[in-house]
Amino acid sequence: MLEARQTMDAPTTTSAGNGTSGDTDGGGWFTPRTSPPPPGGEQEPEGNRLAALRPVGRSQEPPKSPQPNRESAAPERIPTGPDFPPGVPLSPPPAPDHGSDHSVFDPPVSDERAGHTATASPDAVLIRRTMAEVGPVADKVTSYFYALLFVQHPELRSMFPPAMDAQRDRLLKALLTAAEHIDNTPVLVDYLQNLGRGHRKYGTQAEHYPAVGECLIGALSRYAKGSWNDETEAAWVRTYTTISQVMIDAAAADELRSPPWWLAEVVSHDLRTADTAILTVRPNQPYPFLAGQYTSLETPWWPRIWRHYSFASAPRSDGLLSFHVKAISAGWVSNSLVHRARPGDVLRLGPPAGGMTVDHTSDSGLLCLGGGTGIAPIKAIVEEVAEHGRHRPVEVFYGARTGQDLYDLDTLLRLQQSNSWLEVRPVVDKHGLLQLPDAIRDHGPWNGYDAYLSGPPGMIRSGVDALKAAGVPADRIRHDSVEELVAAGD
Repeated sequence: MLEARQTMDAPTTTSAGNGTSGDTDGGGWFTPRTSPPPPGGEQEPEGNRLAALRPVGRSQEPPKSPQPNRESAAPERIPTGPDFPPGVPLSPPPAPDHGSDHSVFDPPVSDERAGHTATASPDAVLIRRTMAEVGPVADKVTSYFYALLFVQHPELRSMFPPAMDAQRDRLLKALLTAAEHIDNTPVLVDYLQNLGRGHRKYGTQAEHYPAVGECLIGALSRYAKGSWNDETEAAWVRTYTTISQVMIDAAAADELRSPPWWLAEVVSHDLRTADTAILTVRPNQPYPFLAGQYTSLETPWWPRIWRHYSFASAPRSDGLLSFHVKAISAGWVSNSLVHRARPGDVLRLGPPAGGMTVDHTSDSGLLCLGGGTGIAPIKAIVEEVAEHGRHRPVEVFYGARTGQDLYDLDTLLRLQQSNSWLEVRPVVDKHGLLQLPDAIRDHGPWNGYDAYLSGPPGMIRSGVDALKAAGVPADRIRHDSVEELVAAGD
């Protein structure tokens, strides 16, 4: 959401034909192949195979969107059963919540790490043409998609949040991400595999994907009439089939080694400022992760609403996990975690995700930029470097709008006192972290450093620009998530 675009070389599937949408090679519309059998060579039961689907008729009038079934009270404890929502299988994991939000329709920004070129594959051209046409009416496309899904598959409605406000834009955000990287197989596959693994926590099953694909085509074909034809439809069928297959395979592989979610009890709640808290939780079973990664959290007060937060410490021998949370305006989950959560409350955790991790076989210096609660994964990385005992230089720039917002500075300064290789530089700027890039330019040189950024999207964008200007190669700059590369706005 990474630079050289190449001719599309996406993984092939048994149902992705190479001709038109009517190909019949043993599969059907959006019908991925069955998941790989478990170890031991057992064949998957025939009943689990997906049935072929017919194309969605485009003459259909938009159905009335069903009224959500409002819940008067949410349970105070999270149920342990598997009856939790799949969500839309295309929903992308947002970047960890480090303050600022952004619009789904902000223009995409490229990232030179992936080596994009100007040449696009035929399918990519058709898909982007569709996206350009539906962009101005994206709200209507999204509403129509959900109306189709809930009318044609009413059994799925109860699996979504009662209030769809937080869910609405996720479909289009994911489509923009997939369209942006359709010719960049490594990035697209990694992104989709994370989605597939992450959607296990909703209870998503392979049979949900064809339903979503059919309704997606129905919505796009209705609102992209100027560019829609059989060739465009075939491109979307091939692309969606590939997308769904990668996600299904990733979920099937992940099922063999980890649960879909973890229960975690809050053991401490430390309110550092009026709107920022540090939460420490104890998972009900071992939770493997790496410093620099993030996870999704669900609270008992807003069932089926998940938000992403970075781990604020390296893996600990006692198994405890820490998170930094800032309550943001209209943030259901963040406000609950900051102002309502108390020791004894039980949260749910999704699987770990993210590639902002450290190569401990390298002696390269680390240049770390953390803005606001984005200091959480930076602190975790510093702790992990200290635990590995390698004397490599680490420079941490900790940015905030006010001195009070440097809520974890004392912890970093204590780390600095006990590790001569660590330098911590607080940067205060009430004008939106604009001084952080200036601070980078004032120090250095940064040749031979790997850079890590975490914070609001605006800080990441300006930080990336400053790092490149300071001579840090693009392929040595890491930040929160693929989605950040798609969203250009705060």
